[in-house]
Amino acid sequence: MQPFQLVKSKQKEQSFLFIGAHCDDIEIGCGGSVIQLAAQNPTAQFHWVVLSSTPDREQEAIKSAEKLLADVKNKTIEIKQFEGSVFPYIGREIKTYFEELKSKVNPDLIFTHYRHDLHQDHRITAEITWNTFRNHTILEYEIPKYDGDLASPNVFIPLSEEQYKSKIGHLMSHFDSQKNRQWYTRETFLATMRIRGIESNADSGYAEGFYGKKLLISFL
Repeated sequence: MQPFQLVKSKQKEQSFLFIGAHCDDIEIGCGGSVIQLAAQNPTAQFHWVVLSSTPDREQEAIKSAEKLLADVKNKTIEIKQFEGSVFPYIGREIKTYFEELKSKVNPDLIFTHYRHDLHQDHRITAEITWNTFRNHTILEYEIPKYDGDLASPNVFIPLSEEQYKSKIGHLMSHFDSQKNRQWYTRETFLATMRIRGIESNADSGYAEGFYGKKLLISFL
């Protein structure tokens, strides 16, 4: 496993890969971290992948990603059309795409779904991420939902007041198609980050939580 360098390498810029099963998953799970990484690493490579979409939601996803990565010089945004809700049954097709993705990007850090997520699409996405990117640092993000599968993260990224407020504002302004869902509210996203902020003793009181199954860290 390659270590994730906490100090930037002089040889190359960092490379980040964000993977979401659905159009708003990345933003919900790690939108604040995206904002932070984009601000601190504007010349890094950002590769953004959404696996399932509809034509209407695709436009939301593209506009959202472009907004979050507006100041990033080197970015790739891919919105795929795998059928939602049946990922366990089309795993072969998704795995084939992941192998193609692996041939195009060699990220220093990958953000993907939590491997114990009870949503079948999320869970399969996490499993195939690990199955494909075996020599990379992977952080699994969480998404609050009806299933009640939130656990205890072991990795936290603290967010400033500006960053967590920006995340919430972004979610509420870019995904109109989701606003009819009773859980899709400012309070939901704020509460999740507040709990993780308490657990990590973040200065602002807010953070995003992640699950690090395997981490190899170099301080060089």
